[in-house]
Amino acid sequence: MKKIEVEKERCIGCGACVNIASETFDFDEEGKSTVLSNEHLEDEVVQLAIESCPTSAISIVDVEEQESISDSAEEDECCDCKECHCEHCDCSMDEEDEAA
Repeated sequence: MKKIEVEKERCIGCGACVNIASETFDFDEEGKSTVLSNEHLEDEVVQLAIESCPTSAISIVDVEEQESISDSAEEDECCDCKECHCEHCDCSMDEEDEAA
């Protein structure tokens, strides 16, 4: 399944997407683009709205692929190993901690 995704950190709130496809996009409380509907992903108007984004903050993503990436990232967050040095682990000890 596919859906529209807006990268909030890239969105500058210019409003191009909202002006072109107001049934699909609107502004959130921060003045950035948010997705109202994923019903018409293939419509020309929606495609034009996505292409009009000056920062390329809007894309269509495969939800299943995104979920599996998120699931693996969550699993790697903390391995509960005090000897671990992986960058994903919150409980890892870096060299400065080991010296202390």
